[in-house]
Amino acid sequence: MRRTPHLLLKTLPLLCLFALAACGQKEEVNSAASIRHPIARTAPAAVAAVDRKHDESSYAEPERVRLTHLALDLTVDFEDKQLQGIATLDVNWYDDNASDLVLDSSDLAIKSVEGGDGTGDWKPLTYTLAPADPVLGSKLTIHMPSAGKAGHMRQVRITYATSPHASGLQWLDPTQAGSSQPFMFSQSETVHARSWIPLQDTPGVRFSWSASIHVPKNTVAVMSADYGDPAALQPASTYQFNMPQMVPSYLLAIAVGDLQFRRISDRSGVWAQPQVVAKAAAEFADTEKMIQTAESLYGPYRWGRYDLLVLPASFPIGGMENPKLTFVTPTMIVGDKSLVSLIAHELAHSWSGNLVTNASWKDGWLNEGITTYVQGRITEALYGADVAEMERQIDQHELADELKDGAIKPALQLLALDPPKPGDSPDDALSDIAYTKGAWFMQFLEQRFGRPVFDPFLKSYFDNFAFRSITSDDFEQYLRANLLPKNPKAVTDAELHAWLHEPGIPSFATPAHSARFDAVDAARKAWLGGGAQPGADVTGKWVTQEWVRFLEGMPETLSAEQMAALDKAYHFTGTPNDEIGQRWYPLAVRSGYQEARPAMAQFLTSIGRQKLIMPTYAALSRTSDGLAFAQAVFAKARAGYHPITVAAVQGILDNAKPAAPAPAASPAAASGAASPAAASGH
Repeated sequence: MRRTPHLLLKTLPLLCLFALAACGQKEEVNSAASIRHPIARTAPAAVAAVDRKHDESSYAEPERVRLTHLALDLTVDFEDKQLQGIATLDVNWYDDNASDLVLDSSDLAIKSVEGGDGTGDWKPLTYTLAPADPVLGSKLTIHMPSAGKAGHMRQVRITYATSPHASGLQWLDPTQAGSSQPFMFSQSETVHARSWIPLQDTPGVRFSWSASIHVPKNTVAVMSADYGDPAALQPASTYQFNMPQMVPSYLLAIAVGDLQFRRISDRSGVWAQPQVVAKAAAEFADTEKMIQTAESLYGPYRWGRYDLLVLPASFPIGGMENPKLTFVTPTMIVGDKSLVSLIAHELAHSWSGNLVTNASWKDGWLNEGITTYVQGRITEALYGADVAEMERQIDQHELADELKDGAIKPALQLLALDPPKPGDSPDDALSDIAYTKGAWFMQFLEQRFGRPVFDPFLKSYFDNFAFRSITSDDFEQYLRANLLPKNPKAVTDAELHAWLHEPGIPSFATPAHSARFDAVDAARKAWLGGGAQPGADVTGKWVTQEWVRFLEGMPETLSAEQMAALDKAYHFTGTPNDEIGQRWYPLAVRSGYQEARPAMAQFLTSIGRQKLIMPTYAALSRTSDGLAFAQAVFAKARAGYHPITVAAVQGILDNAKPAAPAPAASPAAASGAASPAAASGH
């Protein structure tokens, strides 16, 4: 899954830059040093024993009974905003004394539960649905008859319906979907699969699955499974899906709407609404090259097809690595392939995450950190080492800023996290620590051992743990057995301990550094010091990452004159590039640039991707006037947001403590050094 900013490639022509404008990055190049800690000179303290295979975010008891196959028969009801039907679970029992099957559920209406032995003879079962926990939902306990000589029942059939407010589903009417038909899609990671299927909702349990999905006329159903040749798919009232590979619950995905398909290669293509599909196919034309690049590094792609589904703009994240069918945001379609690193990230999950999975979310770095590292290798191979290095520097500066500002608590700064406490959300484990510190750790290993040694090791890691859910302990043991002996002096125990079990970024970590960013910093500094704005002779050669560096390195506020000058030169206000809007509108809020308000409102109501809109809501909530504006915009936008986004924005507005608006900075003040926050890095 891609949550954090990731931008990519292609030189933007000057004309394009004036139309799309720019994005940015903070000023200080070496700010990561401020949050690194010195390496321990003594032996590291022993790590407390933790059952890392246990998933505290699930009620399931897989050590006693485990789901092996799931069969769904669901009807999509747009009028009532429900999925209704049957989930049939095949289970294996490992505890002869167990009498209950414990499942995860969230706001499901359970109509009946039956048990069977696979012969078609179903018997009613009793069950208990516990009161709902706000994070984990309700524990569903199915009471099985005494096993006796006959043994346990091997199948359970649950008839149920989802809630119209299911956290893992979004229902859009035709107007909200921008279509003649309504649209529905899922987002199951981390613990939202339980809001549309009763099951063992933990990454530690893998199972195969199949589905029959009944849909209204003129809509198409797609899922993260095999469904034949998509180019030959004919409109139908029922669609059949099959996932023969064993996958965890968070990778279950469904979408239904007015969808069309465009081929990219024999094994890849794009699903999207009619008005988007041609643009999407052009934007993602390099997908087959990405697959081949990843295969050359880490072995064959093992999932058959790799298709993409472009969702409506309300999709709350950048991308979701659902196997065989990655879900992506339309906000990355800007016409120049400058944001398609997100595709490289989701594709990389086909090895890291989907193939080798964290057994619980406290080891989320095994999914996201290794994936971000692999993403960088794909980017480098296709678009150059300098582009990959700029992206690494953007990531590292963002993490440095979060650590300096206390946005990530020390307890959540470890890669191998301690077990969460009651009330903690598993989403907390997927901060930029998992993504960026995890990737930085992999880069550290690559630097110490060299690619001729490290690349075969990583490939062997994927092969060894394929289709398994593992822990940080498993990774460390494999590392010690298969990489460290290749050069026993390359990495010390203290260094390894610092990466996995200590907060922050180790002092010995080598930060990314781009000479191209140095030039951007110089151009910005010259303008802030009273010089001319960077002209076409400079910016005409910039790629997206350089514009990221330019804009985010600005001081906390600019004067009205400076804001107007930037807007006149680069047309930031109203930009169709939402990555640019993410960075421009908060600066406009902080600087009191009222001219941006109408376009800002359109920006906040037209998309629902959290990463893009949350910074603007946060900036607005800091003043009384801004908070009133944000509340009015949210009232209009709310119906079109995903439930996850609604909760996030509502949290910002409910917890706002607005201060009196500060006057805009004078040109003299704004021309000085960046504020402490800006100087800390992105």
